[in-house]
Amino acid sequence: MPDASLSATLSVAALAAVIEWRVGYPAPVFAWIGHPVMWIGALIGRLDRLGNRPGWSSPGCRAAGFAALAIVVAVPVGLACGAVWLMDRVLPRGLAILLQAVAAGTLVAQRSLHDHVADVGTGLRGGGLAGGRAAVGRIVGRDTAGLDRAGIVRAAIESLAENFSDGVVAPLLWTALLGLPGAVFYKAVNTADSMIGHLTPRHAAFGFAAARLDDGINLPASRLSALWIFLAAPRARRGAVWRALRDDARHHRSPNAGWPEAAMAGALGLRLAGPRLYGGVRVQDAWMGDGTPDADIGHLDRALVLYRRACLIERIVIVALAVYITVL
Repeated sequence: MPDASLSATLSVAALAAVIEWRVGYPAPVFAWIGHPVMWIGALIGRLDRLGNRPGWSSPGCRAAGFAALAIVVAVPVGLACGAVWLMDRVLPRGLAILLQAVAAGTLVAQRSLHDHVADVGTGLRGGGLAGGRAAVGRIVGRDTAGLDRAGIVRAAIESLAENFSDGVVAPLLWTALLGLPGAVFYKAVNTADSMIGHLTPRHAAFGFAAARLDDGINLPASRLSALWIFLAAPRARRGAVWRALRDDARHHRSPNAGWPEAAMAGALGLRLAGPRLYGGVRVQDAWMGDGTPDADIGHLDRALVLYRRACLIERIVIVALAVYITVL
């Protein structure tokens, strides 16, 4: 007999992946109710203002950060568990799974990530350096004013690779394991990390728990995202992908981002990452890949093709697993 819970969570993940790729997050819905990440972000911002007091000691701020993270996780996950419990009891099984998949799909970014990165190419083609810098500035945290054409393209490709892991692979993985509550758990932690998990004077202590937990829950997805990119890469480039993963991924300043970035670098014949400016401060980071740093729009176009293939491979695998477990 199939495991009913695993069959359900895999079905939710499979439907979420397919629906989100086809529909995305509709603009009218966003205009009406916003986005779930905005709701989680509002809670994090409130807790940051209340619990992150400048006069507190570092241990005190760190303890407050642990408590804040517990609330950030418990509130949305509790609501998700309640919603799943209610749907499973009052709705037919198929309809309950479909509604949970629609909700989980709002926490996946296959379509929006593709469109935002494609906008960088559009900006470069239509507006030159100014258009490219404006478009890439909407998806990266680094300083963009001084980026040349190659720097703009590399930044966009690096964002595509890193966010493939934490915006696509990770939420679908946690959905496959735990259903809608798993997706909400992941997105709550990931949003907390993006807002307070920084090594700044204000957040180094308060955001410690969020940063460390985010590193841990992203570890399996970062390796899995590298596998999907490897499989999506042209056969002639797979050796380069493997070498970049073997030689470079572990040297990235992030314990997770190096894996998809190294895989993408090897697949495209580029060097990615390296030194960058954040808030006027030069951050030293290792280069990923042994190709050229002189990226052009053609590399960006190929990166988007590779991304679409990797997303397709992931969707096929999740759907196949859901069907196999259901009929086993």
